[in-house]
Amino acid sequence: MDHRATPARDNELGAFLRSRRAAVDPHRAGMPDDGRLRRVPGLRREELAQLAHVSVDYVVRLEQGRTRRVSRSVLDALADALQLAPDEREYLLTVADVAPVAAVRRPGRPAVAPCLRQLLDTMPGIPAVVLNRRMDVLAWNRGSAALLTDFGALHRDERNLIRLTFLDDHFRALYADWSRAARECVAVLRMEAGR
Repeated sequence: MDHRATPARDNELGAFLRSRRAAVDPHRAGMPDDGRLRRVPGLRREELAQLAHVSVDYVVRLEQGRTRRVSRSVLDALADALQLAPDEREYLLTVADVAPVAAVRRPGRPAVAPCLRQLLDTMPGIPAVVLNRRMDVLAWNRGSAALLTDFGALHRDERNLIRLTFLDDHFRALYADWSRAARECVAVLRMEAGR
């Protein structure tokens, strides 16, 4: 017996998307009547693409079986656009080759070099902190704790200059021109996002 996939079996995702697209009433889906004659019932491909926030070409590739792997977020968007019932959503996930979700790795806190810690300790009268690119406070000396805040009393996740600038009233009061400081914080965030 030949166990190779038949074309119909091979593209269950495309067949399912086409059948569900044909079952959706465009007016109930919020699509305006553009006056064009509908050759087939249901949503047009471009309407499904618009509702699911994907390209028309992507919908075509899915329906024709030219794209196999689909992210869960795209499948959820398609299911919402097609107004799928829970069992239909489950079937969609079954026939699609769902792309694995990349594990979100939270960056670890980098260790501060011993020479930097020693340098901080040698200048207690001069406020100094060691920051990473996201403005997390990694190390500080007594001068910065006295001037700014006791970073040691804060939870590790709260030791961030931008977070403190926006969310901590005491820290916010340290700035003579807080709006300028806020703009600079946003500029730092944008610069890091650009990297």
